[in-house]
Formats: sequence, C-alpha cells, structure tokens
Amino acid sequence: MRFFYTPASLLLTLVLAVMMAACSGIETRPADIATFAAGDYKYYKWRSEPMQNTTNSQDPMYAMDPILRKELDKQLAAKGYVLDEARAQFSVDYIFAAGMRMGARSAEASNISPYPSVNPNRQVNQAVVDNAYALGGVKETSNIALQFNDEVTKREVWQVIITKIVENVNKVDTREMKSSLKEGIQQALKTLPDAS
Repeated sequence: MRFFYTPASLLLTLVLAVMMAACSGIETRPADIATFAAGDYKYYKWRSEPMQNTTNSQDPMYAMDPILRKELDKQLAAKGYVLDEARAQFSVDYIFAAGMRMGARSAEASNISPYPSVNPNRQVNQAVVDNAYALGGVKETSNIALQFNDEVTKREVWQVIITKIVENVNKVDTREMKSSLKEGIQQALKTLPDAS
C-alpha cells in the first residue's frame, strides 16, 4: 500500500508537531538581545568554577552543574562561540532556584462558567473534573537564569530564564534532567545570534 501525502495530511502533521513542542513543559523568557549582539562577541569563559561534591551530597545541584555546563558549551559551540579563558570577551554563569507557581484557577480549567449561559451538549464529564484538579493548585518549578556578562565592564549583556514544572520533587532522574536541560538550553539560545 502506498501512502500519498495530501496538503491536509501534511498540515495535520505540522500542527501536531507544533503542539507536541508547545507541550514540553519548559518555558523560556529571554531578555532583549540588542546589547549582546552589539558587543560582537566570539570568545567566552565560565564566571565560576564547576561545583565539587566533596561531601557526597544528594543535592540535585551537584548532578545538574556538569550537565548544564556541558550542554551549554555544546550549544554555544554550535553557534560559533569558543570557550577560551585567555581571550574571553564575555563570561557565562547561571543561577538555579526552586520556585512555586500557582496553577490555573478551576474556572479556567473547566467548561463550567460562573456566568449564566446556554451551552448545548456541554455537560461536566470526568475528564473536565480531572483537568481542574491537575491544573489547579501550587506547582513546584525549577528555574535557571543564564547570565552573560561583558568581561571588560563586568555588566550583564544578556540573560534568559528557563522554567520547568517539576513532576516528581522527591526523585532526581538524571536522564530526565539531561533531556530537560538540553531542550531548555536549545530553546533559551534561539534568540542568541551566531558568533561573528
């Protein structure tokens, strides 16, 4: 049997791909890139040394630090930036913080409205109730702010904040962490121009 792609099937495939990418659970908020782009940067260094886990702590920061550094170095190299301590024009650092985010209000998570109206065939079903529970309440987030500073002035020239809702706060899954950091850094560096 041969498959023929019609414009409708291609459009449906594209829409599904976009929807899957939008549902990744990772949000990025990049700052304006104009100051960084005007600096004509190529060489960078890390502002801080890698974290050393000398006490065998189970803190997820010690697992995240080498993964984040490796992935950011890889993504910056793909854009033409060179890690070179001696010729560094800008430095890279990050700040990690756990946070809390209020979920959607139950009125926004369901088709039940406090306003009188007529909606034919709009009855409450279990899926609507489950969505209201899942989207409501407080959610824990992991937040990483990537910060790029000019080496001469020591001022920030660009930053981006990466936020992900934590699915299981009691379990550190390094494979999931690698995947999330890769995806988050890819999204975060989309607006960063290629090196000159």
